[in-house]
Amino acid sequence: MRHHGTATMFIDEATVHVRAGSGGNGSSSFRREKFVPHGGPDGGDGGKGGDVVFIADPAVDTLLDLRYHRHIVAKSGRPGQGKGMTGAGGEDAEVRIAVGTIIYDDDTGLILRDLDQPGQTVRIALGGHGGRGNRRFASATNRAPRECEEGQPGQERNLRLELKLLADVGLVGLPNAGKSTFLRRISAARPKVANYPFTTRFPSLGIADVGGYRTLVVADIPGLIEGAHEGHGLGIEFLRHIERTRVLLHVLDAAAVDCTSPLDAYHTLRDEIAGYSPALLERPHIVAANKIDLPDAQDALDELRAAIDVPVYPISAATGQGVTALLQALTQALDRLAE
Repeated sequence: MRHHGTATMFIDEATVHVRAGSGGNGSSSFRREKFVPHGGPDGGDGGKGGDVVFIADPAVDTLLDLRYHRHIVAKSGRPGQGKGMTGAGGEDAEVRIAVGTIIYDDDTGLILRDLDQPGQTVRIALGGHGGRGNRRFASATNRAPRECEEGQPGQERNLRLELKLLADVGLVGLPNAGKSTFLRRISAARPKVANYPFTTRFPSLGIADVGGYRTLVVADIPGLIEGAHEGHGLGIEFLRHIERTRVLLHVLDAAAVDCTSPLDAYHTLRDEIAGYSPALLERPHIVAANKIDLPDAQDALDELRAAIDVPVYPISAATGQGVTALLQALTQALDRLAE
């Protein structure tokens, strides 16, 4: 499942601190050899520190993992040893990121690399060189040097990573249907809920971990109102947003807190979508009857199920009731699309 696309899509961001490994220290050592002062210097050089390497991997969809691994450190090189032995080099820290990730220097704002092709790699922080051992300092006038060098520190950088995403699921609903609460609920285990720039508006982007190394990118776009396709409210702006999502989730207030029945709300949503683009009516969609924990919601749910030929999942975004089953249904709908 890929989310890489063109401009004006959702932006997934992560900031990380990377530090390459330091070089190992050089060794001050002398071999024992007859007729050679002090046995002769044989201290080896320290090993080079490991680099921090980013790899564009098609199997990675989001920057979610980097939100929980904000510090990336490569191994340092080992010190040199006697008998002229160079210390082992430090192991690189390899980080697999989604194709389409742009890497910025967070301190300067400069773009360091745009990894837009699968398999591309960039050594974003270089390990320090190992220090020279004392054998390097031997000369005709200094046959028994004790001098050796410390390894050089590895590069450190603050990075900002930016990935443009096509959302898997677009949340469609009237104001106060509970979309934002639902988004926070499904993202609670992975606290990735924030405002991200999307054209000139600020929808929220959540990434839900549904298990098995699978994630869903879910977009909560500001509430749709009646007359949107004629330009009321966010109007065309909103409807263009949902055009870039793969599956639509219609979130309805089953408790009718604002006195709009869930069935009426459903028809309003479908009418506005049809008014903008009849083709969008063919987009796979699922209905979530939210606030099922409130009084009278069950009766409205029964009425809704009897009136429409669409899967309806009762949930409470506030308590979590029914949310797991809904996420499974969304995942299955996306799998059917992939087939």
